Amino acid sequence: AQGFDDAAFADRHGRIGEATIWNLAFWDGDAVVWPRAQVLPGTTESMLRRQLQRLGVAQRQAVLTRADLPSLAGAVVMNSWSPGIPVRRLADVHLPDAPGFVQLLHRAHAAEQPVAP
Repeated sequence: AQGFDDAAFADRHGRIGEATIWNLAFWDGDAVVWPRAQVLPGTTESMLRRQLQRLGVAQRQAVLTRADLPSLAGAVVMNSWSPGIPVRRLADVHLPDAPGFVQLLHRAHAAEQPVAP
Protein backbone atom coordinates (compact mmCIF):
# COMPACT_ATOMS: atom_id res chain seq x y z
CA ALA A 1 0.00 0.00 0.00
CA GLN A 2 2.99 2.32 0.59
CA GLY A 3 4.82 1.28 -2.59
CA PHE A 4 7.40 -1.04 -1.05
CA ASP A 5 8.39 -4.44 -2.44
CA ASP A 6 9.18 -5.98 0.94
CA ALA A 7 9.80 -5.20 4.61
CA ALA A 8 12.89 -4.76 6.74
CA PHE A 9 12.82 -5.21 10.49
CA ALA A 10 14.00 -2.97 13.29
CA ASP A 11 13.81 -3.94 16.94
CA ARG A 12 12.16 -1.89 19.67
CA HIS A 13 15.38 0.17 19.96
CA GLY A 14 15.30 1.01 16.24
CA ARG A 15 18.23 -1.28 15.31
CA ILE A 16 17.88 -2.48 11.74
CA GLY A 17 18.50 -6.20 11.42
CA GLU A 18 17.18 -8.09 8.43
CA ALA A 19 14.33 -8.31 5.95
CA THR A 20 11.56 -10.86 5.57
CA ILE A 21 13.53 -13.58 3.76
CA TRP A 22 16.75 -11.65 3.26
CA ASN A 23 19.85 -10.61 5.10
CA LEU A 24 20.85 -6.98 4.74
CA ALA A 25 24.29 -5.58 4.01
CA PHE A 26 25.36 -1.97 3.62
CA TRP A 27 28.28 -0.19 2.00
CA ASP A 28 29.96 2.84 3.59
CA GLY A 29 32.19 3.53 0.59
CA ASP A 30 35.13 1.59 2.02
CA ALA A 31 33.73 -1.41 3.86
CA VAL A 32 30.80 -3.80 3.97
CA VAL A 33 28.71 -3.00 7.02
CA TRP A 34 26.78 -5.87 8.54
CA PRO A 35 23.94 -4.88 10.90
CA ARG A 36 24.64 -5.64 14.53
CA ALA A 37 21.27 -6.89 15.69
CA GLN A 38 19.52 -10.13 16.40
CA VAL A 39 19.36 -11.77 12.98
CA LEU A 40 19.41 -15.23 11.50
CA PRO A 41 22.73 -15.29 9.61
CA GLY A 42 22.09 -16.86 6.25
CA THR A 43 24.23 -19.25 4.26
CA THR A 44 24.86 -16.62 1.58
CA GLU A 45 25.86 -14.02 4.17
CA SER A 46 28.29 -16.49 5.77
CA MET A 47 29.77 -17.37 2.39
CA LEU A 48 30.15 -13.72 1.41
CA ARG A 49 31.81 -12.82 4.70
CA ARG A 50 34.33 -15.61 4.16
CA GLN A 51 35.06 -14.72 0.55
CA LEU A 52 35.20 -10.96 1.18
CA GLN A 53 37.78 -11.62 3.89
CA ARG A 54 39.76 -13.79 1.47
CA LEU A 55 39.60 -10.97 -1.10
CA GLY A 56 40.86 -8.46 1.48
CA VAL A 57 37.65 -6.41 1.53
CA ALA A 58 37.09 -4.48 4.75
CA GLN A 59 34.04 -5.56 6.76
CA ARG A 60 32.59 -4.42 10.04
CA GLN A 61 29.50 -4.81 12.16
CA ALA A 62 27.63 -1.76 13.36
CA VAL A 63 24.39 -0.91 15.07
CA LEU A 64 22.36 0.81 12.37
CA THR A 65 19.20 2.83 12.81
CA ARG A 66 17.19 4.87 10.35
CA ALA A 67 19.23 7.91 11.37
CA ASP A 68 22.42 6.18 10.15
CA LEU A 69 21.11 5.34 6.68
CA PRO A 70 21.77 8.71 4.98
CA SER A 71 25.50 8.34 5.72
CA LEU A 72 25.73 5.01 3.87
CA ALA A 73 26.72 4.58 0.23
CA GLY A 74 24.44 1.68 -0.63
CA ALA A 75 22.51 -1.34 0.58
CA VAL A 76 21.52 -4.80 -0.63
CA VAL A 77 19.39 -7.74 0.36
CA MET A 78 20.74 -11.25 -0.10
CA ASN A 79 19.68 -14.85 0.30
CA SER A 80 20.18 -18.15 -1.51
CA TRP A 81 18.64 -16.65 -4.65
CA SER A 82 21.11 -13.79 -4.98
CA PRO A 83 24.25 -12.46 -3.30
CA GLY A 84 23.05 -8.90 -3.69
CA ILE A 85 19.99 -7.06 -4.93
CA PRO A 86 20.15 -3.27 -4.53
CA VAL A 87 17.93 -1.58 -1.96
CA ARG A 88 17.07 1.94 -3.01
CA ARG A 89 14.86 2.93 -0.10
CA LEU A 90 14.22 1.90 3.48
CA ALA A 91 11.18 3.62 4.95
CA ASP A 92 11.49 7.27 3.90
CA VAL A 93 15.28 7.14 3.43
CA HIS A 94 16.57 6.93 -0.13
CA LEU A 95 19.83 5.04 -0.56
CA PRO A 96 22.26 5.65 -3.42
CA ASP A 97 22.81 3.13 -6.16
CA ALA A 98 25.99 1.21 -5.48
CA PRO A 99 26.69 -0.89 -8.58
CA GLY A 100 30.31 -1.43 -7.53
CA PHE A 101 29.14 -2.84 -4.19
CA VAL A 102 26.69 -5.21 -5.90
CA GLN A 103 29.40 -6.32 -8.34
CA LEU A 104 31.80 -6.91 -5.44
CA LEU A 105 29.29 -9.18 -3.70
CA HIS A 106 28.63 -11.10 -6.91
CA ARG A 107 32.39 -11.50 -7.45
CA ALA A 108 32.82 -12.78 -3.88
CA HIS A 109 29.93 -15.20 -4.40
CA ALA A 110 31.48 -16.52 -7.62
CA ALA A 111 34.78 -17.11 -5.78
CA GLU A 112 33.19 -19.73 -3.51
CA GLN A 113 34.31 -23.15 -4.68
CA PRO A 114 31.65 -25.85 -4.98
CA VAL A 115 31.85 -28.65 -2.44
CA ALA A 116 31.23 -32.22 -3.51
CA PRO A 117 28.45 -33.95 -1.54
